[in-house]
Amino acid sequence: MEGGGAEGNGCRTFDLSDLPQDCIEAIISCTSPRDACRLSLVSTAFKPASESDAVWDSFLPSEYRASIPSLICCPSKKQLYLSLCENPLLIDGGRKSLQFEKGSGKKIYMLSARDLSIVWGDTPSYWRWISMPESRFEEVAELINVCWFEIRGKIAISMLSPITHYKAYFVFKPTTGAYGFDFHPAEASFGVVGTEGCKRNVYLSADRGARQRYHIVPRRIGLFGRSRFLGLQTPVPTTAAGNDDQYPKARGDGWLEIELGEFFNDGSADGELEMSVMEVRGGHWKGGLIVQGIEIRPDMKKKESSISS
Repeated sequence: MEGGGAEGNGCRTFDLSDLPQDCIEAIISCTSPRDACRLSLVSTAFKPASESDAVWDSFLPSEYRASIPSLICCPSKKQLYLSLCENPLLIDGGRKSLQFEKGSGKKIYMLSARDLSIVWGDTPSYWRWISMPESRFEEVAELINVCWFEIRGKIAISMLSPITHYKAYFVFKPTTGAYGFDFHPAEASFGVVGTEGCKRNVYLSADRGARQRYHIVPRRIGLFGRSRFLGLQTPVPTTAAGNDDQYPKARGDGWLEIELGEFFNDGSADGELEMSVMEVRGGHWKGGLIVQGIEIRPDMKKKESSISS
């Protein structure tokens, strides 16, 4: 016992090093990867446990825990985990990929184009299947020419991390000479199968998104400052940030993505989530799009604690 006051009150200090390492490991396993890294800096008693294979193995999903080490060779479970944060693991016969959000360990999935339902996808005059070195999957779908553009995907809710906000993203890139997506917005949706879900309008044309962020200001000429269009037009950025998520954004892997919607997995729902993107109302032909898949990933900007409170 240390300190007269503490002894007099019947209290005593407790040294963390007195705890068995397996007990510390069990405690850290109930936190998150980010917390495990922080705890290793708090006390020397935590460092061996926070670096242990037992802790980092607990951050790997149980349904894949047995197969992952045989697919990826790493000297420790921590390095294996970090590798899976940066390098997606192909699962389900290569039709899906799995990786983790580094700080939380929450699961990120991408459904490949082959795992999606693409209307007319097996008709060579409308779509063709090709390989691209920059894709994580063996095949991607290239749109040749359609007037009915409709793509849908499904994933079991039980595959997602519980108590987590998720967003779905359509991952694609245009080819040289892409056309037909400037005229009408596509309709995107994301929700539980059999329910209305959330719907929104999105534009698959990256060029339209860039143009939408600017408006044309006529130059003033003449003695009294009269406005005339001279053909030389000045682009001025607009502040329509509220609509910015309607347009494609560049990803770090060289592809584009467009948000389809969001879903909060409270851990109690069964069934499947369905996500879709379609443009069928315009009736005009469109082509020049390469589809890698649809990604479902946690929205870490949301605070799950505020939802449950």
